[in-house]
Amino acid sequence: MSKKLIIKIRKDGVVEAETKGIKGQKCEDYLKIIEELTDSKVVKKEYTPEYYEKEMNTQNKEFLNKNY
Repeated sequence: MSKKLIIKIRKDGVVEAETKGIKGQKCEDYLKIIEELTDSKVVKKEYTPEYYEKEMNTQNKEFLNKNY
């Protein structure tokens, strides 16, 4: 599976980010980049079971609040 980063910015300023095809904690590396690009901070994380797998598909959904 290819690696994907899906970013949604809602009308209320909340940024949602979801990774697909990125293994385990490696998706955490992308959070810093997303925070910098959107001038936001992570306020909530939701991990799917794939987050805990070593070499399989990983999906991590992040909610960031632009109004930190």
